Amino acid sequence: MTANTLNPRRLDSSERPRSERRGLARLRPALWHVIVLVLLLFLLYPVLWMVGSSFKPTQAIISTLSPWPKHFAGSNYSTGWQGSAGTTFSTYFLNSVLISVGAVIGNLASCSVTAYAMARLEFRGRALVTGLAIGMLLMPKEVLLIPQYLLFHKLGWVDTDLPLIVPKFLAVDAFFVFLNLQFMRGLPRELDEAAALDGCGPFRTFRYILLPLIRPAMATTAIFTFIWTWNDYFSQLIYLNSPDKQTLPVGLRMFLDATSGSELGPMFAMATVSLAPLFALFVFFQRNLVQGIATTGFKG
Repeated sequence: MTANTLNPRRLDSSERPRSERRGLARLRPALWHVIVLVLLLFLLYPVLWMVGSSFKPTQAIISTLSPWPKHFAGSNYSTGWQGSAGTTFSTYFLNSVLISVGAVIGNLASCSVTAYAMARLEFRGRALVTGLAIGMLLMPKEVLLIPQYLLFHKLGWVDTDLPLIVPKFLAVDAFFVFLNLQFMRGLPRELDEAAALDGCGPFRTFRYILLPLIRPAMATTAIFTFIWTWNDYFSQLIYLNSPDKQTLPVGLRMFLDATSGSELGPMFAMATVSLAPLFALFVFFQRNLVQGIATTGFKG
């Protein structure tokens, strides 16, 4: 007997038949796609169940976990749009749009300017100010809730949109300050020096040189600010008391408060309506969102 017969060995990948290697190469991507689709189905099930429940009668929502409705109840949308507690759902929707847009404008204006000062300007205490701003990321919002409420109450801002919009113009969201700061730190200093040689001061350098370059970070700031403000329930519940000033998250809760849980169908219908702007925002700006997160994560 030969040595090869006594000691059989397995064929490595280079010695396998070409057809077998091609089959494995085709099977692996297909297997990964199946796994991803299964995981995606689990992740999307709550959303599918919510959308399906918006077309179900209330009793069918309680009795089954299937997302597909057996009997369509299209009246849930018309009933839900009429609102609850005497306030139409369009009022909640417009209030959310106003507050979210105001918060986006405030964060874009204040966080970018603050990040520019920390990243590019030289002044005493810059390291301390930067450390305090980053340290705000570790502080829970509940710690500042009572002092802020007392301050806004003294100013007469409670039950208005001002407590939810005005602080955004003061760069109170340290996360977005840090995001823009990291992006600016990755830009070469030669840009500032070239602008200074051309006679640009700090404001013109920021306006004409750096601001166009930080658009990915600005887009990320705008998208996340809109999403977080649109979905915010706690702050809006604290500062807004009148029904005609409530926003979508609080307005959805009003269906349960007003009817003791008997209007689940209209509530899910309006939840689907409130989700539509966020879905459209992500579809149209997902490229800017991914680019902003990726580039900010690798700069510094």
